[in-house]
Amino acid sequence: MFGVWAPGDEVAKLTYFGLYALQHRGQESAGIAVSDGTHIVVYKDMGLVSQVFTEASLESLHGHVAIGHTRYSTTGASVWENAQPTFRSTATGHLALAHNGNLTNTHDLQSRQAELASTSGELPLNARGQATSDTETLSALMAAHPDLSTEEAALVELPFVRGAFSLVFMDDDALYGARDPQGIRPLVLGRLERGWVIASETAALDIVGASFVREVEPGELIVIDENGLRSHRFAEAEPKGCLFEYVYLARPDTSIAGRAVQAVRVEIGRRLAREHAVAADLVIPVPESGRYAAIGYAQESGIPFAEGLVKNSYVGRTFIQPSQSIRQLGIRLKLNPLRDVIEGQRLVVVDDSIVRGNTQRALIRMLREAGAREVHVRISSPPVKWPCFYGIDFASRAELIANGLTVDEICTSLGADSLAYVDLDELVDATGLPKDDLCRACFDGVYPVALPEPELLGKHVLEGIERRVSEGTSDADGVATLLGGGAADALDRP
Repeated sequence: MFGVWAPGDEVAKLTYFGLYALQHRGQESAGIAVSDGTHIVVYKDMGLVSQVFTEASLESLHGHVAIGHTRYSTTGASVWENAQPTFRSTATGHLALAHNGNLTNTHDLQSRQAELASTSGELPLNARGQATSDTETLSALMAAHPDLSTEEAALVELPFVRGAFSLVFMDDDALYGARDPQGIRPLVLGRLERGWVIASETAALDIVGASFVREVEPGELIVIDENGLRSHRFAEAEPKGCLFEYVYLARPDTSIAGRAVQAVRVEIGRRLAREHAVAADLVIPVPESGRYAAIGYAQESGIPFAEGLVKNSYVGRTFIQPSQSIRQLGIRLKLNPLRDVIEGQRLVVVDDSIVRGNTQRALIRMLREAGAREVHVRISSPPVKWPCFYGIDFASRAELIANGLTVDEICTSLGADSLAYVDLDELVDATGLPKDDLCRACFDGVYPVALPEPELLGKHVLEGIERRVSEGTSDADGVATLLGGGAADALDRP
């Protein structure tokens, strides 16, 4: 997400370039909303930022305040109706909103919106036939207070919201930013010569020439208008920043909680080398997310670093399905080995994580076909054993290869000569943050924000399609005990 308040500047173009820097956080759809003080215009479509916007479309978006969004769907199907920013008319003007994260009490919020709608005369969400995202529910709640300003409505509603939500939103005159009390997803504040910027990552500030001011605090609402910047506290901070941001999601040139992501990844690699040394000729990364951990591994181990895989930089999330003959090539659409580099070599292959194992299985097969003598896989995160409900669309627990299989069994399934993961405590130490200030749920099953009943979880819950998660409870330590068959069949897969 990206938001800018800058009278006299080209806010639509600033937002476009800000979104360009954040393309890695969502590749399904993109949108920008701009206000000139009287009207809000929203321009959005399916596809990458560069596919959605043209010079002409950006020139048509005039105003002094703008917000933008690149979508990675976690609630609601990947369709135009669910593209963001969302838009609502209110009793006092207009509202556009963008959201990074995933709400866990959407069902309760929909019930609350229906109650408010009945008193305000507004149609409830399910009568509109509109979007099916948690963001739309949040927008409807904000707009359901005819007697309140946007600022006042936000302060009323945000305390009721649970889960992960970093928000940028706007009305006709002002820019707003808000972050859930746990601060699960990042959100930062920057200063322009003639305005302010709110963005998901510091890298987006850099690209538009904004100076970093500070992070938006967990449980904080920021308001920026002609009167300047003001801050409200709508909930007490209980920091639980996402640990997976450091491993994979954030750009390496971003800083989170004062720590450069690139430096954290290099340090993880060093620790991985100390924990799991192996005799080898080359260390190669799986581009791009394994690169800096591979550099750290090579530095610590003394094994030369080499680029053994070439990544096609233009392959993102594609809406054109490959033919059957192309599909059989699988991973080669994105990665291709450098035979002259890897032939006859003993390789340490460093990747960020293993979810289902399909990518790594195909990659190892490809490296062996290119002549690799040995393939030793090292992973810069612990085994992913639990699904995320806070904004990362991991597989259900039954699909996660680490659920139900030992490391040795996973190694056999992948066809590697050896496999090792970094220890969870070593990963946490590499961030420099206290363990209790981080969300580690995908690794240890401890969910910092309470989850609803299983039938109210899942990407398509607002479309009447239940997520297939078996019922479960939590133990005395708060570790979820959701049942799941795991990926026990992985040993039998081709």
